[in-house]
Amino acid sequence: MDVRDSIRQALCSALEKAGVSVAPQDIPLEHPADLAHGDYASGVALSQSKAAGMNPRALAEKLLAGLGEISGVSKIEIAGPGFINFHLSSQTLGESVKKAVETDMWGANSDLAGKKIMVEYTDPNPFKEFHIGHLMSNAIGEAISRSLQFSGAEIFRANYEGDVGPHVAKAIWGYMHLEHVGHSSEVGKWSAAYVQGAKFYESDERIKIEIDTINKKVYERSDEEVNRLYDIGRKTSLDHFEEIYQILGTKFNHYFFESETAPLGVTLVKAHPEVFEESDGAIVYKGERDGLHTRVFITSKGLPTYEAKDLGLAELKTETWPFDISITVTAQEQADYFAVVLAAMRNVLPEIAPKMRHISHGMMRLPTGKMSSRTGDVITGESLLDELIEQAKVRSAESRADDHEKLAQDVAVAAIKYQILKQGSGKDIIFDRDRALSLEGDSGPYLQYAHARAHAVVQKAKETGIEPSIDPNAPPNDLSRLLHRFPEIVERTAILYEPHVLANYLIQVASSFNSWYANEQILDGTPTAAHKVALTAAVARTLKNGLWMLGIPAPEKM
Repeated sequence: MDVRDSIRQALCSALEKAGVSVAPQDIPLEHPADLAHGDYASGVALSQSKAAGMNPRALAEKLLAGLGEISGVSKIEIAGPGFINFHLSSQTLGESVKKAVETDMWGANSDLAGKKIMVEYTDPNPFKEFHIGHLMSNAIGEAISRSLQFSGAEIFRANYEGDVGPHVAKAIWGYMHLEHVGHSSEVGKWSAAYVQGAKFYESDERIKIEIDTINKKVYERSDEEVNRLYDIGRKTSLDHFEEIYQILGTKFNHYFFESETAPLGVTLVKAHPEVFEESDGAIVYKGERDGLHTRVFITSKGLPTYEAKDLGLAELKTETWPFDISITVTAQEQADYFAVVLAAMRNVLPEIAPKMRHISHGMMRLPTGKMSSRTGDVITGESLLDELIEQAKVRSAESRADDHEKLAQDVAVAAIKYQILKQGSGKDIIFDRDRALSLEGDSGPYLQYAHARAHAVVQKAKETGIEPSIDPNAPPNDLSRLLHRFPEIVERTAILYEPHVLANYLIQVASSFNSWYANEQILDGTPTAAHKVALTAAVARTLKNGLWMLGIPAPEKM
């Protein structure tokens, strides 16, 4: 029996003696923030004091008297107004460290075995730049995918890209009419073309009509020159996105495109006149009936909006891969939009709608408040990544790594992803470049460096003939107690769809290891060396597996 189950079962029995009946799964049990307060704490005496007819502290004392011995627990005490704290035995903690040393998939579980989960994320638009929001969606979506995978789920990574729509028409018009001075790459030319097309669309009514005409031709595939430019621009963008995905460590199972979902969405909307209404020539969904707001699904020109395309996407997803849950990761600003789309979906796709989940993320800003470069232009996700890679090259050139270029790339990815993932998904992020790249404190490279340090110690021990071996009677320390928590952190990360739970835990482990390392002579030739090497190997495995779940590379040399 898991030690958590043993504690809950013992508390249930003690509560019954006090005249209170509570199911084991309803017993609150958590990790104290301060390790001095034990390995587990329960506030059950506070929550059940009224039912027991006594104050929380008195109930806690009564429960303590009735608990008896619990397998794996060495000490139980009462704290504050009635919290009951449990300290695990050295043998229990030693067993966890032993598993971390010996098990490749240390921390993994089968809680989601048999579940098929589609995760849709990143979702950039061809013909436009890969911006910060796409970088955030990618980091969060990949981390969620891996955490669910580590809990046994079968994951299908999906990317939904906007290859039709007004932005495409603006880019094609810009490419037709404007010189792209200063852009040697084809990607740069198309980005500049979109910017210019968007500018003239807002400022010149004649050009606006021209671009609207191109937009219609893109949907219809009715113009040879528009088709030619469209195909070139689309391929250029998609090929370039693949280069970015490779750096970020993401490999998608499938790509959905708006050009595919648009006709499906139009058909769905038109097939349900009892759900959608005509308004000024457009077809809309009156969200007010659901306490929401009205949104257009087909424009007065007969073209589908994002809303209609998302209905088509939901239908296409089920035809592509049968899933139990479909998760979509987008910006917080789309939360209201998704609420209306989901409300409409309940009416036209009632079997699919309950399976849909929307996870939103906040905005990224610099400490100055604006996400802009020195020239005043908005920083793209790609340019931020490139800038950090260049900065990381300076330090990687002095490292022990075999491939300095690859290390610089890995460090840059860690710098960005950790800053995104350490916050709750819905919160805004203040991105500090210097802190993000720092090897000291709260950063991705700090986690990488702690892993590389632990790995180096284990390798050196192996070279000197010291094999990791747990001493079951060694007194517990903060490191062994933190390591014991890893499997539970994995569970919690997956259940909540919140990578920040894992990111913050890993920083605790790295910090505890570095403090311990600074005060210990690990390879000291004494009988305790093998136990200390085992602790170090457990840290290396925990950091490696945890970093993998976050989508962050774990270099062995830095």
